[in-house]
Amino acid sequence: MNLHDDWRFRGLIHQTTDEGIFDRLNAGSVTAYIGFDPTAPSLHLGNLLQLCHLRRLQLAGNCPIALAGGGTGLIGDPSFKDMERPLLSREMLDANVAGIRGQMERFLDFSPSAGAAQAKLLNNAQWLTTVPLTDFLRDVGKHFTVNQMMAKESVKSRLDRDDVGLSFTEFSYMLLQAYDFLRLNIDHGCTLQLGGSDQWGNITMGTELVRKVTGNAADGLTTPLLLRADGRKFGKSEGGNENVWLDAERTSPFALYQFLLNSDDETTPSLLRFFTFLDHETILSLDESTKTMPQERRGQRALANEVVTMVHGALAAAKAERAGEALFSEAIRELDEATLLEVVADAPSSTWSRGELAAGVDPVELLVTCELAKSNGEARRFLEQGGVSVNNVRLDVNSRVGLDDALHGRYLVVRRGKRQLHLVVVA
Repeated sequence: MNLHDDWRFRGLIHQTTDEGIFDRLNAGSVTAYIGFDPTAPSLHLGNLLQLCHLRRLQLAGNCPIALAGGGTGLIGDPSFKDMERPLLSREMLDANVAGIRGQMERFLDFSPSAGAAQAKLLNNAQWLTTVPLTDFLRDVGKHFTVNQMMAKESVKSRLDRDDVGLSFTEFSYMLLQAYDFLRLNIDHGCTLQLGGSDQWGNITMGTELVRKVTGNAADGLTTPLLLRADGRKFGKSEGGNENVWLDAERTSPFALYQFLLNSDDETTPSLLRFFTFLDHETILSLDESTKTMPQERRGQRALANEVVTMVHGALAAAKAERAGEALFSEAIRELDEATLLEVVADAPSSTWSRGELAAGVDPVELLVTCELAKSNGEARRFLEQGGVSVNNVRLDVNSRVGLDDALHGRYLVVRRGKRQLHLVVVA
């Protein structure tokens, strides 16, 4: 299937300067780029969508350029932001660029064996931090009017607010991004820039600058912003305050797996299209399953497996899946200590002395002390109903819980029902 039909099916096309770009992409040999903002030493789940775009283009025989914003990062993109970003030092940006470099190599082929489709990783600090200011204003600034720049939606959204202004530093950002496209066009033959829909104003500035300065063709293509069913930006952890990172030290494979597994039914069909390379027939089958058998979460499981495999490898994905399943089975005993603590990280906990458990604890007392039952009578009822377990081994009113039950000699996972957990830590 050609790229145009595939991207239409996946809902990846939001705006384009020329629909004919897909004919050229299908033929291969187009050089295209996407910019990545190095505000942290790791890419996050939101960046994964753009990485997938570059990978799809490379698989079709095109040359992808991943452009790290070591220069533009000194300014910060104001597009549809509520306030000015904190300015980062060059040292911080250099460290962040170094951090994301290795991550990009997991998705794109930078080796000479890729031939004409060999990916490139560039840093716009190479030209933005060396061009003289007067040269930049003369050669770039003269091609755009202030009126034209103020008409961009990304600028107007800030200027229309009384509480937040727009510094000249941020206002100049679109010129810097336009210059990126010009340099990539001249130096690397790049003719296409891609980005999210919030980048449309910046991208069209670049296409215009390339045409004015060189007379060469230049095109832009944007994809929709990915939002959850409630309108929140996708790729944020619970509460929306923290990114879900692609760095395993910042967001573990298990945490990434669980984040995707918990995707809502309304968003999952789009996520399967955006973040996986599954064929259309498989995706449509998963769509149907999500509608008719939502309790099985086949779509979410496929999504989690595909993404974690792509980001961290098949072994990490398999381990994350097993860890999630172990949370509800006696296989919890097989988890190493670090993984165990991760799978119960959200559970309330309490610390018990070894003496308190040495002779064994009555399960009624255990439930009440762990606040999983309000009274002894309620605790007995839960036990009689068969809904209480320690380390996923069912308890009854005659059971005793002691040190021999502790995982790694230190932990008891007390459960009431399916979701009510409490972690006992033995001191």
